[in-house]
Order: sequence, then structure tokens, then C-alpha cells
Amino acid sequence: MTPSQTIIREATRTFTVTDINGRHLLIRGLTALDTLRLFKAAGPELAQNEAWLAMAGLAFSVVDIAGVPVPAPASESQIEGIIDRLGDEGLAAIATALRANEPAAPSETDVGNSLGTPF
Repeated sequence: MTPSQTIIREATRTFTVTDINGRHLLIRGLTALDTLRLFKAAGPELAQNEAWLAMAGLAFSVVDIAGVPVPAPASESQIEGIIDRLGDEGLAAIATALRANEPAAPSETDVGNSLGTPF
């Protein structure tokens, strides 16, 4: 598998989390294109609001809520609609799952070395 194929596979990988209400949420990490679309949907002012953008990013990562597909939002009101559906419980479950699935930060010995390069 090429490095590009690996990146694409990881970017489109989905996983399911369950919130404390028992809802199954299908989510995926955001790609660069997703992030660009999130900025566009947020608009110029909200794209500079880090707190709003962080919560919107959680909503943007949702693919399905309890078996019901969730289309990618294209506007501020659609993002707010997803956040309203998720509530605090859904957002907390998504944040925890995304944090747990982040790649580990490289150690000091890895910095500047390609994977597989001896130290």
C-alpha cells in the first residue's frame, strides 16, 4: 500500500461510539477538504471563533446518528441543527472518541527522521 493510499484509508475510516443515552454515533476524523468545507459553512466570522469551530468540528465528523444518515452540513444553521440533535451527551462521546483515535505525537527521537530510518 502506498503512503497516499494509507492516508486516504485512514481519513475515510469510520468508527462507532455510544453516548450515555445509548445512541450509536458513526463518526470519522476530518480530512483537509472537510476542514475547508467547515470553514466555508461557518463563514468568515465564525471561522475565526476557535470555541465555536471546535464544537462545529465535532458535529461535522458525524456520519450517522442512531442509524439515521447525517449529510455533511453546508451552513451555520445545519451545523447548529446537528449540535442540537447530539446534545451535550453526543458531543462528549464524540470528543472522547476522536481524542482516543488521534495518532500519537512523534517522540523527540522521531523528529526529522522518516519512518523506518535508523537513528
